Amino acid sequence: MVETQEKEELKEEVAVEREDETVTYGLVDETVQLVREFIDQEDVEAVRDQITGLHSADIADLIEYLKPKHRTQLIEFADDLIDADVYTDLDEQVREELVEDMNASEIAEIVNDLEVDDAIEVLQDLEEEDQQEVLKGLAAEDRLVIEEGLGYGEDTAGRLMQRGFIAVPEYWDIGQTIDYMRDTDDLPTDFYEVYVVDPRHHPIGTIPLDHAMRSRRHVAVTDIMRREQTLIPVDMDQEEVAYLFKQYRLSSAAVVNDNGALIGMITVDDVMDVISEEAEEDILRLGGVGEDDLFGSILDTTRTRFTWLLVNLFTAILASVVISFFDATLERVIALAVLMPIVASMGGNAGTQTLTVAVRAIATKELTVSNMHRILGKEALVAFLNGCVFAVLIGLTSWFWFSDYTIGWVIAVAMVVNMLVAGISGMAIPITLDRYNIDPAVASSVFVTTITDVIGFVAFLGIASLVLI
Repeated sequence: MVETQEKEELKEEVAVEREDETVTYGLVDETVQLVREFIDQEDVEAVRDQITGLHSADIADLIEYLKPKHRTQLIEFADDLIDADVYTDLDEQVREELVEDMNASEIAEIVNDLEVDDAIEVLQDLEEEDQQEVLKGLAAEDRLVIEEGLGYGEDTAGRLMQRGFIAVPEYWDIGQTIDYMRDTDDLPTDFYEVYVVDPRHHPIGTIPLDHAMRSRRHVAVTDIMRREQTLIPVDMDQEEVAYLFKQYRLSSAAVVNDNGALIGMITVDDVMDVISEEAEEDILRLGGVGEDDLFGSILDTTRTRFTWLLVNLFTAILASVVISFFDATLERVIALAVLMPIVASMGGNAGTQTLTVAVRAIATKELTVSNMHRILGKEALVAFLNGCVFAVLIGLTSWFWFSDYTIGWVIAVAMVVNMLVAGISGMAIPITLDRYNIDPAVASSVFVTTITDVIGFVAFLGIASLVLI
């Protein structure tokens, strides 16, 4: 009885937080806790009460927070309260798991309620045979449009674009355009521009909605349209699309086929998803982990991380081999073994800093052939200056630590050398990989770490061998 009373009080607190928008945004932890408890108790009405009124993105978060068995039960208890948009907000791995448990008719019902680009996002996770089963349950017109979208390459403008757009002929006036928008039922949900096309359906200009609404009816569309426009080829990579939107501050852009005809549009909200997705992907790749590591199975996550850990093992062995060449030196001066990791660690961190800047700059096209040498020179100078500062610090520390000024200046010189190499390699390696069309976010970190370790050990132990032995 006491436990039930506590739950009721907690439900009231959550309800108050939902009503007061100044308290919090998004999903609160108490809601997740209650939903878990009510699912375990099979209290269907209580579960439905908790998710009623939640935004689709918050319901998606709720599903992700739950265990797999709870996710299935939540959908079973409140299927009618879970909009199709929830499935587009879900993490890809979680969505795949849920969709796998559905039959073709259930998936088709979800797809029918989505925009074409969102429907393609859901269907692209399925095997081809399952895709065909779902497509059979769609109307012929919808099926053809989605099949066309699935035919475009993954992560291209063709997959990203919306098929719904407003295009008017160049001989119309504003009055005809406004009447067309008022009388047509199947207009896109969100749009910011009206496209003006020639008889071949090639876009020749755009009319922002604010211009259309403020112009008189008799004004010709060609008199107020913007002739300068950014056209996106249907096979353009989505990273390139995101760059164009950022570079030219676009709210929407027309997508054209190989013949230059208008076939779709991309809006800024679609690009925001791409920017978030690409940024997350680059960060994960720099760490050698996969996109589904958070929600993937233990075995899949282990398998994904194993590959890069194995590569790192071989690079670590390489560094150890280098150290073994100086075993006589280490036996003679034990202080070197104590100080040796400092040089490698500082070089590795410096290289990672430069590498992160380089990968981001390449992705955003801020690092190009035209400014490559200038930025490379800047990073080398920054690395040299930092190396000098830390050389003084670690040199003085080592001198007082071991009462030997020779060890102090040996590690100081090695620090400058390794920091300089780290700065140059952290910039040069991703540039080189990008030049050969290899994603620098995937492989750069392994090469940079190996170089800084090897050079650090060779510089420190090599100089020590010449001076101290």
